[in-house]
Amino acid sequence: MTQENNLKLFFVINPGSGNNKTDWPVIIADYFKPLPHTIELYSLPKNCNVETIKERIKLFSPHQVIAVGGDGTIKLVAECLLETDMTLGILPAGSANGLAKELGIGDNTTAALDILAKGFSKKIHVTTVNGELCIHLSDIGLNAYLMKRFESIKVRGMWGYLMASFRVLWQHSLMKVEMKIDKKPITIKAAMIVIANATKYGTGAVINPIGKLDDELFEVIAVKKISPREIFKMVVTHAPYDSEKTEVFQTNALLMRSAKKVHFQVDGEYLGKVKEIKAILIPDALKVIIPEPI
Repeated sequence: MTQENNLKLFFVINPGSGNNKTDWPVIIADYFKPLPHTIELYSLPKNCNVETIKERIKLFSPHQVIAVGGDGTIKLVAECLLETDMTLGILPAGSANGLAKELGIGDNTTAALDILAKGFSKKIHVTTVNGELCIHLSDIGLNAYLMKRFESIKVRGMWGYLMASFRVLWQHSLMKVEMKIDKKPITIKAAMIVIANATKYGTGAVINPIGKLDDELFEVIAVKKISPREIFKMVVTHAPYDSEKTEVFQTNALLMRSAKKVHFQVDGEYLGKVKEIKAILIPDALKVIIPEPI
């Protein structure tokens, strides 16, 4: 699909994302004014549900539905598009924009709009984690607790994450977890366990160096010990992990139980405490816009 095609694009704008100062309707309308594409803008009201968005999408019948927000907005829009012919586009407007970075979509607004106008796409897998759609990363333990603390900090973006991290890092304790992967029981103690479709967090830290969004496996990363050297690998060098501190498993289904209730998040949204996790992969579930043809 190229820029000469007359595309119908439906923009779902989260006015609460990011710093709330960007006038997205004006920016989007100005960009598409000289182009042949047809656009419609929909600003998310408070407490909006999936069925309401689906109805608006159905009325417009677009080629692309674009999430203008962060990973939470992307997740909401993706729930409307699963296993349909419509394509998910992303205009990064959140604090971290993890999935956008994973797909090679940067924070430059004009460049991101250029990607949407070109319309190149590919199919990716997703997982369901305790019934919640997960496109990017889900985890229990330390990082999920960090998400909870981040919600209470007024500072957004990287500085907010750093402030939350300093408050959380030395307060964590190890979880005792029993996992079943490919019918094999595994007992492990860990500071956090990640269910990873993608490879890195929005901060840029690579948690899953072997991950692919378009295969038929997801990774389970058990961070058994928080180590400055392992953190340096994740953030800077991306060198292989020390298996004594970080262990990686691959599967298409996971059952996991914790001895005690632990903090839980999906795609950057803190969802409380749980004792059990069930994760299942759905292959080729979602078509997403990417920067270049494959």
